Amino acid sequence: MTALDKTQRILRVDHLGKSYKLYDSPSDRLKEILGRRDRHRVHWALRDVSFELNRGECLGVVGDNGAGKSTLLKLITQTLRPTTGSLQREGRVTAILELGAGFHPAFTGRENLYFSGAIIGIPKPEMQRLEASIIEFSELEAAIDRPVKTYSSGMVVRLAFALVTAVIPDILIIDEALAVGDQHFQKKCAKRIQEFRQRGCAILFCSHSMYHVRKLCDQAIWLDEGGVRAIGEVEPVIADYEQYVRGLDSEPEQPPAPDAVVLHPPPVAAEAHKVRAELISVEIGELDHSQPPQLLGSDLLVTVTALARQEEPPSIAVMLERADGVGITAVGSHHDRVWPRRLDNDRWQTCLRFPDLPLYSGEYRVSAYLFDHEGVLVLDEWLQHAAFRVVYPTLEVGLVRLPHEWL
Repeated sequence: MTALDKTQRILRVDHLGKSYKLYDSPSDRLKEILGRRDRHRVHWALRDVSFELNRGECLGVVGDNGAGKSTLLKLITQTLRPTTGSLQREGRVTAILELGAGFHPAFTGRENLYFSGAIIGIPKPEMQRLEASIIEFSELEAAIDRPVKTYSSGMVVRLAFALVTAVIPDILIIDEALAVGDQHFQKKCAKRIQEFRQRGCAILFCSHSMYHVRKLCDQAIWLDEGGVRAIGEVEPVIADYEQYVRGLDSEPEQPPAPDAVVLHPPPVAAEAHKVRAELISVEIGELDHSQPPQLLGSDLLVTVTALARQEEPPSIAVMLERADGVGITAVGSHHDRVWPRRLDNDRWQTCLRFPDLPLYSGEYRVSAYLFDHEGVLVLDEWLQHAAFRVVYPTLEVGLVRLPHEWL
Protein backbone atom coordinates (compact mmCIF):
# COMPACT_ATOMS: atom_id res chain seq x y z
CA MET A 1 0.00 0.00 0.00
CA THR A 2 1.77 3.10 -1.23
CA ALA A 3 -0.76 5.63 0.02
CA LEU A 4 -2.88 5.28 3.13
CA ASP A 5 -6.58 5.27 2.24
CA LYS A 6 -8.45 6.10 5.44
CA THR A 7 -11.80 5.71 3.68
CA GLN A 8 -11.27 1.96 3.25
CA ARG A 9 -13.48 0.23 5.82
CA ILE A 10 -11.80 -2.72 7.50
CA LEU A 11 -14.21 -3.48 10.36
CA ARG A 12 -17.96 -3.12 10.66
CA VAL A 13 -19.85 -4.00 13.85
CA ASP A 14 -23.62 -4.03 13.38
CA HIS A 15 -25.99 -4.27 16.39
CA LEU A 16 -23.64 -6.74 18.08
CA GLY A 17 -24.84 -8.41 21.27
CA LYS A 18 -23.77 -11.22 23.57
CA SER A 19 -25.97 -12.83 26.24
CA TYR A 20 -25.43 -15.60 28.74
CA LYS A 21 -27.83 -17.93 30.53
CA LEU A 22 -27.44 -17.78 34.32
CA TYR A 23 -28.65 -20.59 36.57
CA ASP A 24 -29.09 -20.58 40.33
CA SER A 25 -27.69 -24.12 40.56
CA PRO A 26 -26.36 -26.94 38.35
CA SER A 27 -29.60 -28.86 38.95
CA ASP A 28 -31.60 -26.03 37.36
CA ARG A 29 -29.44 -26.34 34.24
CA LEU A 30 -30.08 -30.09 34.11
CA LYS A 31 -33.83 -29.69 34.64
CA GLU A 32 -33.99 -27.19 31.78
CA ILE A 33 -32.10 -29.59 29.50
CA LEU A 34 -34.61 -32.31 30.39
CA GLY A 35 -37.43 -30.01 29.30
CA ARG A 36 -38.81 -28.92 32.62
CA ARG A 37 -39.39 -25.29 31.53
CA ASP A 38 -36.89 -22.45 31.47
CA ARG A 39 -34.94 -22.08 34.69
CA HIS A 40 -32.39 -19.48 33.66
CA ARG A 41 -32.02 -15.72 33.71
CA VAL A 42 -30.57 -13.86 30.73
CA HIS A 43 -27.59 -11.57 31.27
CA TRP A 44 -26.57 -9.30 28.40
CA ALA A 45 -22.82 -8.68 28.57
CA LEU A 46 -23.06 -6.62 25.38
CA ARG A 47 -26.11 -5.23 23.63
CA ASP A 48 -26.72 -3.39 20.34
CA VAL A 49 -23.20 -2.10 19.65
CA SER A 50 -22.51 -0.65 16.19
CA PHE A 51 -19.51 1.17 14.68
CA GLU A 52 -17.14 1.14 11.73
CA LEU A 53 -13.35 1.37 11.57
CA ASN A 54 -11.25 2.33 8.55
CA ARG A 55 -7.60 1.67 7.76
CA GLY A 56 -5.19 3.73 9.82
CA GLU A 57 -7.82 4.76 12.37
CA CYS A 58 -7.66 4.14 16.11
CA LEU A 59 -10.81 3.65 18.20
CA GLY A 60 -10.56 4.01 21.97
CA VAL A 61 -12.83 1.79 24.06
CA VAL A 62 -13.55 3.10 27.58
CA GLY A 63 -15.85 2.18 30.43
CA ASP A 64 -15.96 0.76 33.93
CA ASN A 65 -14.99 -2.80 34.78
CA GLY A 66 -17.82 -5.06 33.65
CA ALA A 67 -19.04 -2.59 31.04
CA GLY A 68 -18.54 -5.06 28.17
CA LYS A 69 -15.15 -3.97 26.83
CA SER A 70 -13.49 -7.38 27.00
CA THR A 71 -16.58 -9.07 25.58
CA LEU A 72 -16.48 -6.72 22.58
CA LEU A 73 -12.81 -7.46 21.95
CA LYS A 74 -13.37 -11.23 22.19
CA LEU A 75 -16.24 -11.02 19.71
CA ILE A 76 -14.06 -9.12 17.25
CA THR A 77 -11.25 -11.67 17.62
CA GLN A 78 -13.94 -14.36 17.18
CA THR A 79 -13.05 -16.20 20.37
CA LEU A 80 -16.73 -15.65 21.25
CA ARG A 81 -19.77 -16.00 19.01
CA PRO A 82 -22.35 -13.19 19.07
CA THR A 83 -25.91 -13.77 20.23
CA THR A 84 -27.30 -10.99 18.05
CA GLY A 85 -25.98 -8.79 15.26
CA SER A 86 -23.02 -9.33 13.00
CA LEU A 87 -19.49 -8.15 12.30
CA GLN A 88 -17.48 -7.95 9.12
CA ARG A 89 -13.72 -7.70 9.20
CA GLU A 90 -11.00 -7.74 6.59
CA GLY A 91 -7.55 -9.26 6.78
CA ARG A 92 -5.41 -10.40 9.67
CA VAL A 93 -6.38 -9.62 13.27
CA THR A 94 -3.77 -9.51 16.06
CA ALA A 95 -4.73 -9.14 19.71
CA ILE A 96 -2.33 -7.95 22.42
CA LEU A 97 -4.16 -9.21 25.48
CA GLU A 98 -2.65 -11.53 28.09
CA LEU A 99 0.85 -11.65 26.69
CA GLY A 100 2.63 -14.94 27.16
CA ALA A 101 -0.44 -16.79 28.46
CA GLY A 102 -0.09 -19.47 25.76
CA PHE A 103 3.60 -20.24 26.26
CA HIS A 104 4.56 -23.72 27.45
CA PRO A 105 6.90 -23.31 30.44
CA ALA A 106 8.95 -26.41 29.63
CA PHE A 107 9.66 -25.31 26.06
CA THR A 108 12.52 -22.99 25.25
CA GLY A 109 11.87 -19.49 24.01
CA ARG A 110 12.71 -20.57 20.47
CA GLU A 111 10.41 -23.61 20.65
CA ASN A 112 7.60 -21.44 21.97
CA LEU A 113 7.93 -19.15 18.96
CA TYR A 114 7.03 -22.05 16.69
CA PHE A 115 4.47 -23.53 19.08
CA SER A 116 2.60 -20.29 19.79
CA GLY A 117 3.20 -18.95 16.29
CA ALA A 118 1.31 -21.89 14.83
CA ILE A 119 -1.58 -21.19 17.20
CA ILE A 120 -1.89 -17.57 16.02
CA GLY A 121 -1.61 -18.53 12.35
CA ILE A 122 2.08 -18.20 11.49
CA PRO A 123 3.13 -21.35 9.56
CA LYS A 124 6.55 -22.91 10.09
CA PRO A 125 8.15 -21.62 6.85
CA GLU A 126 7.13 -18.05 7.67
CA MET A 127 8.30 -18.43 11.26
CA GLN A 128 11.70 -19.57 10.01
CA ARG A 129 11.90 -16.34 8.04
CA LEU A 130 10.74 -14.19 11.00
CA GLU A 131 12.63 -15.96 13.78
CA ALA A 132 15.79 -13.83 13.75
CA SER A 133 13.91 -10.51 13.70
CA ILE A 134 11.59 -11.61 16.53
CA ILE A 135 14.50 -12.61 18.74
CA GLU A 136 16.36 -9.40 17.93
CA PHE A 137 13.35 -7.24 18.80
CA SER A 138 12.79 -9.10 22.08
CA GLU A 139 16.46 -8.61 23.02
CA LEU A 140 16.56 -12.17 24.38
CA GLU A 141 19.33 -13.61 22.23
CA ALA A 142 21.24 -14.92 25.27
CA ALA A 143 18.15 -16.62 26.77
CA ILE A 144 16.25 -17.82 23.71
CA ASP A 145 17.30 -21.48 24.11
CA ARG A 146 16.50 -21.63 27.83
CA PRO A 147 13.14 -22.99 29.09
CA VAL A 148 10.56 -20.24 29.47
CA LYS A 149 10.00 -21.29 33.09
CA THR A 150 13.42 -19.76 33.84
CA TYR A 151 12.35 -16.38 32.37
CA SER A 152 11.26 -13.42 34.44
CA SER A 153 7.75 -12.11 33.80
CA GLY A 154 9.26 -9.18 31.90
CA MET A 155 11.19 -11.50 29.60
CA VAL A 156 8.05 -13.50 28.86
CA VAL A 157 5.98 -10.51 27.80
CA ARG A 158 8.85 -9.13 25.71
CA LEU A 159 9.07 -12.37 23.74
CA ALA A 160 5.28 -12.55 23.45
CA PHE A 161 4.98 -8.98 22.19
CA ALA A 162 7.73 -9.52 19.64
CA LEU A 163 5.92 -12.63 18.43
CA VAL A 164 2.38 -11.27 18.10
CA THR A 165 3.61 -8.13 16.33
CA ALA A 166 6.05 -9.90 14.00
CA VAL A 167 3.57 -9.65 11.14
CA ILE A 168 1.80 -6.35 10.46
CA PRO A 169 -1.92 -7.01 11.00
CA ASP A 170 -4.86 -5.32 9.34
CA ILE A 171 -6.57 -4.91 12.73
CA LEU A 172 -4.67 -4.62 16.00
CA ILE A 173 -6.49 -5.02 19.33
CA ILE A 174 -4.75 -3.71 22.45
CA ASP A 175 -6.19 -4.29 25.92
CA GLU A 176 -4.22 -2.35 28.57
CA ALA A 177 -0.91 -3.63 27.17
CA LEU A 178 1.30 -0.59 26.64
CA ALA A 179 3.41 -1.32 29.73
CA VAL A 180 5.59 -4.12 28.41
CA GLY A 181 8.92 -4.73 30.14
CA ASP A 182 11.20 -1.87 31.15
CA GLN A 183 10.97 1.71 29.91
CA HIS A 184 13.39 1.13 27.03
CA PHE A 185 11.29 -1.76 25.73
CA GLN A 186 8.01 0.08 26.30
CA LYS A 187 9.26 2.79 23.98
CA LYS A 188 10.10 0.22 21.31
CA CYS A 189 6.63 -1.28 21.61
CA ALA A 190 4.86 2.08 21.36
CA LYS A 191 6.95 2.95 18.31
CA ARG A 192 6.06 -0.33 16.62
CA ILE A 193 2.34 0.22 17.27
CA GLN A 194 2.54 3.73 15.79
CA GLU A 195 4.37 2.37 12.75
CA PHE A 196 1.59 -0.19 12.23
CA ARG A 197 -0.99 2.58 12.23
CA GLN A 198 0.99 4.69 9.76
CA ARG A 199 1.10 1.70 7.43
CA GLY A 200 -2.69 1.29 7.45
CA CYS A 201 -3.35 -0.92 10.48
CA ALA A 202 -6.65 -0.16 12.22
CA ILE A 203 -6.43 -0.22 16.02
CA LEU A 204 -8.90 -0.86 18.82
CA PHE A 205 -7.37 0.46 22.01
CA CYS A 206 -9.07 -0.50 25.28
CA SER A 207 -7.71 1.41 28.27
CA HIS A 208 -8.45 3.06 31.60
CA SER A 209 -5.83 5.71 30.78
CA MET A 210 -7.75 8.65 29.40
CA TYR A 211 -4.45 10.35 28.58
CA HIS A 212 -3.44 7.56 26.21
CA VAL A 213 -6.91 7.43 24.63
CA ARG A 214 -6.65 11.15 23.92
CA LYS A 215 -3.07 10.76 22.67
CA LEU A 216 -3.56 7.80 20.35
CA CYS A 217 -7.18 7.66 19.20
CA ASP A 218 -9.28 9.34 16.49
CA GLN A 219 -12.64 8.17 17.84
CA ALA A 220 -13.89 6.78 21.15
CA ILE A 221 -16.74 4.59 22.34
CA TRP A 222 -17.97 4.53 25.93
CA LEU A 223 -19.58 1.28 27.03
CA ASP A 224 -21.80 1.18 30.09
CA GLU A 225 -23.53 -1.99 31.34
CA GLY A 226 -23.06 -3.60 27.92
CA GLY A 227 -24.52 -0.76 25.87
CA VAL A 228 -23.15 2.26 24.04
CA ARG A 229 -23.37 5.33 26.25
CA ALA A 230 -21.54 7.60 23.79
CA ILE A 231 -19.56 7.31 20.56
CA GLY A 232 -17.83 9.85 18.36
CA GLU A 233 -14.93 12.30 18.52
CA VAL A 234 -12.53 11.54 21.35
CA GLU A 235 -12.77 14.69 23.48
CA PRO A 236 -16.58 14.89 23.90
CA VAL A 237 -16.82 11.18 24.71
CA ILE A 238 -13.96 11.26 27.23
CA ALA A 239 -15.25 14.47 28.82
CA ASP A 240 -18.68 12.85 29.35
CA TYR A 241 -17.08 9.71 30.77
CA GLU A 242 -14.85 11.65 33.15
CA GLN A 243 -17.84 13.67 34.37
CA TYR A 244 -19.69 10.40 35.00
CA VAL A 245 -16.72 9.01 36.97
CA ARG A 246 -16.56 12.17 39.08
CA GLY A 247 -20.26 11.75 39.83
CA LEU A 248 -19.63 8.26 41.20
CA ASP A 249 -17.28 9.83 43.72
CA SER A 250 -19.52 12.73 44.70
CA GLU A 251 -18.38 12.43 48.31
CA PRO A 252 -14.60 12.42 48.02
CA GLU A 253 -12.44 11.71 51.02
CA GLN A 254 -11.32 14.81 52.84
CA PRO A 255 -7.55 15.05 52.49
CA PRO A 256 -5.64 15.32 55.75
CA ALA A 257 -4.52 18.80 56.67
CA PRO A 258 -0.97 19.07 55.37
CA ASP A 259 1.79 20.22 57.63
CA ALA A 260 3.93 21.13 54.62
CA VAL A 261 3.51 21.75 50.92
CA VAL A 262 3.79 18.02 50.20
CA LEU A 263 0.48 16.18 50.64
CA HIS A 264 1.63 12.73 49.61
CA PRO A 265 5.21 11.61 50.10
CA PRO A 266 6.98 10.89 46.84
CA PRO A 267 7.50 7.23 45.91
CA VAL A 268 10.48 5.61 47.56
CA ALA A 269 13.33 5.76 45.07
CA ALA A 270 14.80 2.51 43.89
CA GLU A 271 18.51 1.92 44.08
CA ALA A 272 20.25 4.40 41.83
CA HIS A 273 21.62 1.82 39.43
CA LYS A 274 18.11 0.36 38.90
CA VAL A 275 16.29 3.64 38.24
CA ARG A 276 15.91 4.75 34.62
CA ALA A 277 13.51 7.66 35.09
CA GLU A 278 11.67 9.23 38.02
CA LEU A 279 10.50 12.55 39.39
CA ILE A 280 12.76 14.00 42.08
CA SER A 281 10.97 17.12 43.26
CA VAL A 282 8.01 19.39 42.57
CA GLU A 283 8.21 22.82 44.14
CA ILE A 284 5.85 25.81 44.17
CA GLY A 285 7.40 29.23 44.48
CA GLU A 286 6.34 32.24 46.56
CA LEU A 287 4.18 30.66 49.27
CA ASP A 288 3.69 31.69 52.88
CA HIS A 289 3.80 29.29 55.82
CA SER A 290 0.07 28.99 56.51
CA GLN A 291 -1.77 25.66 56.28
CA PRO A 292 -2.24 25.10 53.42
CA PRO A 293 0.36 27.56 52.13
CA GLN A 294 -1.07 30.68 50.49
CA LEU A 295 0.12 31.92 47.13
CA LEU A 296 1.74 35.28 47.77
CA GLY A 297 1.97 36.82 44.31
CA SER A 298 -0.30 36.76 41.29
CA ASP A 299 1.85 34.23 39.41
CA LEU A 300 2.08 30.49 40.02
CA LEU A 301 5.60 29.12 39.54
CA VAL A 302 6.09 25.32 39.46
CA THR A 303 9.59 23.83 39.26
CA VAL A 304 9.89 20.13 38.42
CA THR A 305 13.12 18.15 38.61
CA ALA A 306 13.46 14.62 37.23
CA LEU A 307 16.00 11.86 36.83
CA ALA A 308 16.24 10.35 33.34
CA ARG A 309 19.23 8.43 32.09
CA GLN A 310 18.79 9.09 28.38
CA GLU A 311 20.13 11.31 25.65
CA GLU A 312 16.80 12.79 24.56
CA PRO A 313 15.17 15.14 27.06
CA PRO A 314 12.07 13.69 28.71
CA SER A 315 8.72 15.46 28.66
CA ILE A 316 7.18 16.90 31.81
CA ALA A 317 3.52 17.73 32.37
CA VAL A 318 1.80 19.63 35.17
CA MET A 319 -1.87 19.42 36.12
CA LEU A 320 -3.72 21.95 38.24
CA GLU A 321 -6.85 20.80 40.10
CA ARG A 322 -9.26 22.16 42.65
CA ALA A 323 -9.07 20.42 46.05
CA ASP A 324 -12.25 18.42 45.27
CA GLY A 325 -10.61 16.93 42.16
CA VAL A 326 -12.15 19.18 39.51
CA GLY A 327 -9.53 19.62 36.80
CA ILE A 328 -8.57 23.15 35.79
CA THR A 329 -5.76 22.73 33.29
CA ALA A 330 -2.96 20.39 32.25
CA VAL A 331 0.03 21.36 30.12
CA GLY A 332 2.86 19.23 28.74
CA SER A 333 6.25 20.25 27.42
CA HIS A 334 5.88 17.84 24.47
CA HIS A 335 2.73 19.66 23.33
CA ASP A 336 4.48 23.03 23.46
CA ARG A 337 7.74 21.59 22.06
CA VAL A 338 9.70 23.02 25.00
CA TRP A 339 12.07 20.59 26.67
CA PRO A 340 13.54 20.50 30.20
CA ARG A 341 17.11 21.70 30.59
CA ARG A 342 19.82 19.24 31.60
CA LEU A 343 21.34 19.96 35.01
CA ASP A 344 23.94 17.19 34.77
CA ASN A 345 24.24 13.81 33.12
CA ASP A 346 21.05 12.40 34.63
CA ARG A 347 18.96 15.26 36.04
CA TRP A 348 16.55 17.48 34.10
CA GLN A 349 14.56 20.48 35.26
CA THR A 350 11.80 22.68 33.95
CA CYS A 351 10.12 25.79 35.36
CA LEU A 352 6.52 26.54 34.47
CA ARG A 353 4.89 29.90 35.15
CA PHE A 354 1.17 30.66 35.06
CA PRO A 355 1.16 34.47 34.94
CA ASP A 356 -1.60 36.38 36.71
CA LEU A 357 -3.29 33.16 37.82
CA PRO A 358 -7.02 33.70 37.17
CA LEU A 359 -8.35 31.62 40.06
CA TYR A 360 -10.91 32.61 42.64
CA SER A 361 -10.44 31.92 46.35
CA GLY A 362 -10.02 28.25 47.23
CA GLU A 363 -7.63 25.35 47.76
CA TYR A 364 -5.79 23.81 44.83
CA ARG A 365 -3.52 20.84 44.08
CA VAL A 366 -0.62 20.34 41.67
CA SER A 367 0.23 17.00 40.03
CA ALA A 368 3.34 16.27 37.95
CA TYR A 369 3.99 13.65 35.29
CA LEU A 370 7.18 12.42 33.64
CA PHE A 371 6.91 11.13 30.07
CA ASP A 372 9.25 9.89 27.41
CA HIS A 373 10.38 12.41 24.78
CA GLU A 374 7.30 11.90 22.57
CA GLY A 375 4.86 12.11 25.48
CA VAL A 376 3.47 8.58 24.97
CA LEU A 377 4.83 6.57 27.91
CA VAL A 378 4.17 7.65 31.49
CA LEU A 379 7.45 7.05 33.34
CA ASP A 380 6.44 8.47 36.74
CA GLU A 381 3.63 10.49 38.30
CA TRP A 382 3.11 12.38 41.54
CA LEU A 383 -0.62 12.90 41.96
CA GLN A 384 -1.90 15.89 43.95
CA HIS A 385 1.60 16.24 45.28
CA ALA A 386 1.55 19.88 46.37
CA ALA A 387 -1.17 22.10 47.85
CA PHE A 388 -1.68 25.84 47.90
CA ARG A 389 -4.43 28.33 48.67
CA VAL A 390 -5.59 31.36 46.73
CA VAL A 391 -7.29 34.31 48.41
CA TYR A 392 -8.95 36.63 45.89
CA PRO A 393 -10.25 39.84 47.48
CA THR A 394 -13.70 40.04 45.85
CA LEU A 395 -17.06 38.34 46.20
CA GLU A 396 -17.19 36.82 42.70
CA VAL A 397 -17.95 33.12 42.58
CA GLY A 398 -16.91 30.43 40.14
CA LEU A 399 -13.70 28.69 39.20
CA VAL A 400 -11.65 31.09 37.08
CA ARG A 401 -11.77 34.72 36.04
CA LEU A 402 -12.15 34.96 32.28
CA PRO A 403 -11.20 38.03 30.23
CA HIS A 404 -14.41 39.91 29.44
CA GLU A 405 -15.83 43.23 28.45
CA TRP A 406 -19.25 44.87 28.78
CA LEU A 407 -20.76 46.12 25.54
